[in-house]
Amino acid sequence: MALRTFTCTDFRCLVSVSLEPDPRCNLIYGPNASGKTSLLEAIAYLGRGKSFRGAPAESLVRHEASEFVLFGKAHTGFREVALGVRNGSAGLEISVDGERGGGAASLASVLPLQIVDPEVHNLVAGGPEYRRRYLDWLAFHVEHGYPDLWRRFRRALRQRNAALRAGATSGLKSWDIEFAELALAVDQARQRALTRALSHLEGVGSRLLGSVVAFEYRQGWAPGRSLLDTLSASVERDLQTGSTAAGPQRADLRLICDQRQARKLVSRGQQKLLACSMILAATRVAQAELERPLLLLLDDPAAELDVRSLDLLMAEVADLESQVIATALQDNTNLFAGPAALFHVEQGVLVTR
Repeated sequence: MALRTFTCTDFRCLVSVSLEPDPRCNLIYGPNASGKTSLLEAIAYLGRGKSFRGAPAESLVRHEASEFVLFGKAHTGFREVALGVRNGSAGLEISVDGERGGGAASLASVLPLQIVDPEVHNLVAGGPEYRRRYLDWLAFHVEHGYPDLWRRFRRALRQRNAALRAGATSGLKSWDIEFAELALAVDQARQRALTRALSHLEGVGSRLLGSVVAFEYRQGWAPGRSLLDTLSASVERDLQTGSTAAGPQRADLRLICDQRQARKLVSRGQQKLLACSMILAATRVAQAELERPLLLLLDDPAAELDVRSLDLLMAEVADLESQVIATALQDNTNLFAGPAALFHVEQGVLVTR
């Protein structure tokens, strides 16, 4: 199992909640505004160090409290590791096995997780930044050394942009060389990770949508042209905007459904199914690489799906054999093919059945 125990204090409407999830299937249910999504958000925060709903820390601290505290134990496949997150007026503090000072990457390496929430369709319909984050999550978990490579690339990008804003054309060529070297490494890592996932992406997508789906990677500069040449050709525009127009920070993943661009043609429900296929495929590849189950969080998976589509989705989820924690309005025991641990939330209070 991925997550063995979890405790949160003063997170949103949750005063103090503790649970021991089942290794496979878990359902948190309750009426709207009861706190079930907040509980899911707190669990995700423990693995990512940030809110999947994009909320700032100050809005996550319960009214009249000064901070929230999250604690859990996760199994890495070899041993149990304690995770702790504290955030509030004093700032973010992360603890992994009692060692403080680590970043969000240290949480993600111990408790890798994926999320399907009501905004998951943005992976299809939203801007390229959503799909870049998807590619980076995949590369983070299957490409050795990618987190460090990504940090170095981001630093080089910031330095080049700072030089552009300062109009420092004399030193720009040296920044270009470092930036291009790291950019190519990031691009290649993303492409390798995507190649490993491609058959799963196409297979799950086709099964969920009943259509032929395909994925085309766009690297962020013109194919067949070196990045250094591209940077040189666009230097005047870059100087005007103060930003770098070419590179992995401009990459995208084009999604195709029945030979047409998916973001323009599929319905909201179809967008959700296609986005879910991407998340499930990435989860499968990461599990194979890490040789252990991941934690899959499903916030109201039934939303915008008919009964047949929901059944297809949950069959794919079951086939992953991940640890799953889902939310629903009611005690929907039919959501999973087998037995599930049930957690009832009412007004921020958790009752375990």
